[in-house]
Amino acid sequence: MSNPRLATRYAKSLIDLSLELGQLEQVYKDILYLKSVFQSSKELVNFLNNPVITSDQKLQVVKALDSDRTGEVTKSFNRLLIKKGRENYLPEIADAFIEQYKEYKGIYTVTLTTAIPASDDVKNTIIGRIKRDGNMKEVELICVVEESIIGGFILEGNGKRIDASVAYDLTKIKNRFLTNEFIYRFR
Repeated sequence: MSNPRLATRYAKSLIDLSLELGQLEQVYKDILYLKSVFQSSKELVNFLNNPVITSDQKLQVVKALDSDRTGEVTKSFNRLLIKKGRENYLPEIADAFIEQYKEYKGIYTVTLTTAIPASDDVKNTIIGRIKRDGNMKEVELICVVEESIIGGFILEGNGKRIDASVAYDLTKIKNRFLTNEFIYRFR
């Protein structure tokens, strides 16, 4: 069950607390670690979502997860979530925290989709162009390989999308032929 408002509020509280304590970077690393654990272990997410499992059992598992890998602020935050019965929102809170952290730091995230892996030169050129044209200080480029676009690229970020893929061009050409009034339709 998703609750973006709750996740946003808890993430904001964690950011404010970590800023106040001067541990924002440490908490960010901790949250990245937790997010990677959640992504790699669906069993853990299901465990946290299971209402039959007691809070004490969940606390023991989260303590083992936190043991040497996270700082005291993150450990305390996780214990608070379990105490409040909000542990099932932890993966969503982690995503909201990362998003708010990037916004606070002015990091602009862009996704580049290509048919084959992009070279470092292409990546650096795209990052430089976005920084220059968009007046951005820092750009995080996420590269995705999707063979179905055939060639070209798709660039997405901040709700905008530039589709310069061969698959998109072929679809446009197909639609032009389908709507062309000079083509006779046979029945």
